[in-house]
Amino acid sequence: MNPNKPKQQQRRRNRGMTLIEIMVVITILGLIAAAVGVAVIPQLGEARRDTAALDMKSIETALKLYYAKKGRFPDTSTGLNALVEGQTLDRLPKDPWGNDYVYLNENGKPVILSYGADGTAGGDGENADISSATAPSSKS
Repeated sequence: MNPNKPKQQQRRRNRGMTLIEIMVVITILGLIAAAVGVAVIPQLGEARRDTAALDMKSIETALKLYYAKKGRFPDTSTGLNALVEGQTLDRLPKDPWGNDYVYLNENGKPVILSYGADGTAGGDGENADISSATAPSSKS
């Protein structure tokens, strides 16, 4: 029996991973991360739209409380700041893209808008406008 054999086996065990083994592991992790990203990123836009619809619903509730106190909705020029001044809201929320919500008083009916990701009127997809007048969560 070779007396050097146990030392050679011990050195092989302590050697660690080869560069190719590390590259294979990194490649597999990259593929898993890419698959998760492809599945999750499209849901992010939908989640932001849902968040905007929920924010609009809470603003509508505050507007109804304001109406109960004052007998009218704030005019367009006063906007949502009237809710903070009247202590109906603590602060004005921002839409999920960090922009202010837009308030319009159209013939005595309040409408809340978010201009989407681009922050300007119009657009498609992620940039599409969201309105309390057309949002599915605000219909009864």
